[in-house]
Amino acid sequence: MARPGPTTFAKRQREIRKRQRRQEKLERRSIRKMEKEQAAEEAPVDLSGEDPDIAGIVPGPQPLPDWD
Repeated sequence: MARPGPTTFAKRQREIRKRQRRQEKLERRSIRKMEKEQAAEEAPVDLSGEDPDIAGIVPGPQPLPDWD
């Protein structure tokens, strides 16, 4: 069987760029992961267990507005 020829310069450069991009992607992922962890630590913790977005909302029919 014939063996493939030597690796071309262009192919070697492509492989090097591919490795660099993969490394940059890993770095970006780790940075995002750290930022998410920091944001979670800094987020205010509501110990009452009530969701602040729906605090004070009563289920069921709502009263009619005054202008109606």
